[in-house]
Amino acid sequence: QVQLVESGGGLVQAGGSLRLSCVASRRTFSGNAIDWYRQTPGKQRELVARITSTGATTYADAVKGRFSISRDNAKNEVYLQMNSLKPEDTAVYLCHVRVVVNVEGAYRDVWGQGTQVTVSS
Repeated sequence: QVQLVESGGGLVQAGGSLRLSCVASRRTFSGNAIDWYRQTPGKQRELVARITSTGATTYADAVKGRFSISRDNAKNEVYLQMNSLKPEDTAVYLCHVRVVVNVEGAYRDVWGQGTQVTVSS
């Protein structure tokens, strides 16, 4: 089974920066899109950033221009560089990959355990 492990969260003041990391237990990152989501208690999980197998990236409007997603396929690792952090960025951040398991398109969604990001004012 593929496992994802996030790290890099913590407490930071508004305007500061954090760099999150997501490491996969198997070679799944090279051929798959990888996502960063964030979750606040009582709210719907939000897609923050996505990077495809070819390196194309997309961002939520709320983080565009401040966050940057990148990947190192040789290390099975994806990063989320977060700059100019705001209190509203406070959330548990989770990485996600969709693993296709057969030629008919069946898949399994794999999530990491999450890493807490807290931004103080």
